[in-house]
Amino acid sequence: MKAIVFDRFGGPEVLREADAEIPQPGPGQVRVRVKAAGVNALDGKIRSGMLEAVFPTSLPAVPGGELAGVVEALGEGVRDVRIGDEVLGWSDTGAYAEYALATTVAPKPADLTWQDAAALPVATETAERVLNLLDVAAGETVLLHGASGAVGTVAIQLAAARGARVIATAGPANQDYLTSLGATATTYGEGLVERVRALAPDGVDAVFDLAGKGALADSITLRGGTDRIVTIADFGAPELGVTFSQGPQERSTERLAALAQDAAAGKLVTTVRAYPLAEAAEAQQASDAGHVRGKLVLTVG
Repeated sequence: MKAIVFDRFGGPEVLREADAEIPQPGPGQVRVRVKAAGVNALDGKIRSGMLEAVFPTSLPAVPGGELAGVVEALGEGVRDVRIGDEVLGWSDTGAYAEYALATTVAPKPADLTWQDAAALPVATETAERVLNLLDVAAGETVLLHGASGAVGTVAIQLAAARGARVIATAGPANQDYLTSLGATATTYGEGLVERVRALAPDGVDAVFDLAGKGALADSITLRGGTDRIVTIADFGAPELGVTFSQGPQERSTERLAALAQDAAAGKLVTTVRAYPLAEAAEAQQASDAGHVRGKLVLTVG
């Protein structure tokens, strides 16, 4: 099979297309013929080597943590998935490939495209995990930093569905995009505290930082302390007494299936920019640069 691999740590240029063995499913696993694979910021951080202490990587490695595709082989003990099922979920072996193994998958609705399906697992799990940690409820105001990417796109909609008001930050080019998702948009950077206070004179109840670019100090000022502030991007959070949320606590196939149905019905908006598998290096370069609108995915086959 064709796969994207890296043999050493470095920039996107270390990624290359290679021939690899088709993986065989173990107990509880399925083998998926990949149709689309999600590209996440985490992929680039692992590729660069900066997360070796957290995510040790055996080289050569295939990147990618989420996929959509067709089940074509079952491991021992698999009962709730059948060969030929169209699924989306989290990959066990790296999704930048023609085939990957997965343990946790949900059914893909027929009306949902492969690209939109691959955009959901990581973004929906991350957004819901943090909104739950923040205990966001109806009538509250939540501030999202750097909200134009895949997780922010979903988080705005899920917070609004809870009845919360969302103030979201992004660069000038993405202000209209945030507004279209239901947020009150503003730019980040100097003067943020004053802009947010003007938009929310009664204060903000919770802060979700997706940017990781120095927004925590302003968040603490706006909250009057570190309570109900969570980041998924700023590794300096513990030094400030702010919660850093890393990785899924639980991967729910039932919740992923429900959100996939919402996406298929147009109740949950996904915004996708697709690259062919062979252009994985270009996709990761775009991801590394930031300012991505919505989700980057790789199309396979």
